[in-house]
Amino acid sequence: MIDKISWFTAFPEIILLVMACFIAIMDLWVKSPQRGLTYAVTVLTLLVVAVVQASYASSGATYYGFGNMVVSDTMGNWLKCFASVAVLVTLVYGRPYAATRDMLRGGELFTLSLFALLGMFVMISGNNFLVIYMGLELLTLSSYALVALRRDNAAATEAAMKYFVLGAMASGFLLYGMSMMYGATGSLDVNEVFKAIASGQIRHQVLVFGVVFIVAGLAFKLGVVPFHMWIPDVYQGAPTAVTLLIGGAPKLAAFAITMRLLVEGMLPMALDWQQMLMVLAVGSLFIGNLAAIAQTNIKRMLAFSTISQMGFVLLGLLSGVVNGNIFSAANAYSSAMFYVITYVLTTLACFGVVLLLSREGFESEEIADLAGLNQRSPLYAGVMAAGMFSLAGIPPMVGFYGKLSVLQALIVSGQPVYLGLAVFAVIMSLIGAFYYLRIVKVMYFDAPITATQVVAGMDVRVTLSINGGLLLVLGVLPGALMALCANSVLQMLGT
Repeated sequence: MIDKISWFTAFPEIILLVMACFIAIMDLWVKSPQRGLTYAVTVLTLLVVAVVQASYASSGATYYGFGNMVVSDTMGNWLKCFASVAVLVTLVYGRPYAATRDMLRGGELFTLSLFALLGMFVMISGNNFLVIYMGLELLTLSSYALVALRRDNAAATEAAMKYFVLGAMASGFLLYGMSMMYGATGSLDVNEVFKAIASGQIRHQVLVFGVVFIVAGLAFKLGVVPFHMWIPDVYQGAPTAVTLLIGGAPKLAAFAITMRLLVEGMLPMALDWQQMLMVLAVGSLFIGNLAAIAQTNIKRMLAFSTISQMGFVLLGLLSGVVNGNIFSAANAYSSAMFYVITYVLTTLACFGVVLLLSREGFESEEIADLAGLNQRSPLYAGVMAAGMFSLAGIPPMVGFYGKLSVLQALIVSGQPVYLGLAVFAVIMSLIGAFYYLRIVKVMYFDAPITATQVVAGMDVRVTLSINGGLLLVLGVLPGALMALCANSVLQMLGT
């Protein structure tokens, strides 16, 4: 018999599942090529779910349901709220793009997006290895279908195949690592695994093998070196609306399962997995930034940018435990959470402008396509510039405070290795500033290659303006979001 607490814990997921099924059936009777009704109901669903998650998070309570397999805590609920908003914004930006590319013949874009979000919810709420894996598979299977949504497009089909093959391999790594941890600890429950490892009764070598495979699987989902091979090809080949869908909200879910597995489940082994994250972070910052300089395709450039940005997230995660001391854990993990949230916000703004500039029969994918954008539309050029400054870490944009909080977490540790990592990260950020500022130079100082006016619907204009404004507002006043992240992580560590 399932108790009331279990139903309460999974209530947002139940809403999302019911509405996704309802929208899939309802769309069969929608005849409009723009899918207006399907779009409206989807947006309303996402708004309701986001509000429910925010109310759960604001309560500050932690609930366990379904035999401790599912957890509802402040960190998870805020991440699910932000993921819902990110998918909502993605669909607002992506609908005009999809309509001009015959991607709205059915409601698959909307229903698959909702099922992908449901997968993210399950990943974030999972307190059991198999529940987390089920959520991951629901997200990835929906993502494969979304990438291949343009069935008559060779690039999209090729990207979907690459994503599928490499994604299957990464899922295998993660599942194998989970099976090894189960074999060593005798439990799939995250809290029970923590207790078993902390007891010191299990052979360390067996645990290390399990951690290696789990970190490899997580690294693929985060898109960090050397498990980054899929990101540039999938970002470039997928329809731009889908690129934003797989490059935005899923990063929040990937961060969440990293916290669930490594911090909540394997914190006693922090010395082992922190060393692995250190190697991944250094490789991601180095390769991501250097490879991005050579790109002329803006989607591919943003793909390598993502790799370097995720390297910064790992820097925050690897500085939580110092010499067995967890006093700095809340500061380190909250800085990583702040960074990943602000990164998703910035990504939405950047891809929003790229989607806006794409029109029927023309993909605005080359950096040269942004030439003279300021002369055609100062507002959209300003939003794109704000996004580039934020990704580069230039004040007063929010990206500056994201980088600053991660660097501060490294420096506070007082460890020479972490101080060296902080210096390395700053140098890599300076290199990265080159390709971000190149975009700004092209928009403001190059002659426009077309006089075509930038046309957008009211919903896109308003959403993009708010999106760009938040990059500045949160940069000037970052305290509220920083406090939210700190409180969420403290509450998670306390339970």
